[in-house]
Amino acid sequence: MTTAPEPPYQRIAAEIRRRIADGELAPGQRVPSTRRIAEEWGVALATAARALTSLRHDGTVETIPRVGTVVAPSAARTTPQASHRSRAADTPKRPAEEDRDSRQDRQLSRERIVDIAIEIADTEGLAALSMRDIAARLGVAAMTPYRYVGSKDDLILLMADAAFGEATYPPDAPAEWRPRLELCARTMWRLHRRHPWLAHLSPLTRPVVLPNLFAHSEQVLRALEGHPLSAVTRFNINVLLYSYVQGLAVHLEREARAEVATGVSAAEWTDAQTPALRAIVSSNEYPAFSRALTEFSELPEGYDLDLDTLFELGLGALLDGFARMIEP
Repeated sequence: MTTAPEPPYQRIAAEIRRRIADGELAPGQRVPSTRRIAEEWGVALATAARALTSLRHDGTVETIPRVGTVVAPSAARTTPQASHRSRAADTPKRPAEEDRDSRQDRQLSRERIVDIAIEIADTEGLAALSMRDIAARLGVAAMTPYRYVGSKDDLILLMADAAFGEATYPPDAPAEWRPRLELCARTMWRLHRRHPWLAHLSPLTRPVVLPNLFAHSEQVLRALEGHPLSAVTRFNINVLLYSYVQGLAVHLEREARAEVATGVSAAEWTDAQTPALRAIVSSNEYPAFSRALTEFSELPEGYDLDLDTLFELGLGALLDGFARMIEP
């Protein structure tokens, strides 16, 4: 009788366990992300996610918020039985296991599922989010989260509403329009920095209807009331301010994705562009650009493309433009 081939996700999990056993991956060190696994083994993201889920099941890896999936402290002592336990996750459950899952199900809530989903999105991005992975981290059956959340799209909206609700405004917030708008923009920027996936929710032309997002807009619109502006202009200013934050924040997750996919940091990538930049300077075809690069080379710290610095520079210019309409 021919033995059925081992599923790809099990082969991947076994290889990662081997790397840990051989010391190639040490406790606390990040393991390959779902994207990296998909690229290295040539599998779908779902298969890569299932491999990591298998490793979480047997305690080989753990997920740390804002760090990622790392080798668990006890992984170095893991025996070959761990591989057997991961395969056993796909076999029919005994009555005692079913009783255990029932107890865990009763401890679930929509809020807990949302918290786990936010943790995954913060560390691995929205693309890595799956209901199966959430169930695995909660230690419940794959379909259990659907009892609390209708679909992944519904879950993402709940996540976004929870994230936008993490920041509130004090009762004594500035009454003048400019300080109030500065407060709103910086609050939104901090939220996007904490949760980079927020910038990828939907196009600006298809706004999501979330109570906690409207709470931020409410602050902006209140600041603009009493000034010689139409309702259309007030709302457009609100949209522009949000769009400005969102537009810069998009690059937070893009950079994280690029680093995960290539293993190259932003600084390392920039250093690798040095020969191409030198060629541009020596070509004399872009004199203004060349002069700027020359000035950068004379600075002790060089040029650092810092998103926080860009945010503050752009916010000042944006508010200066608003001032022409608000204070003619």
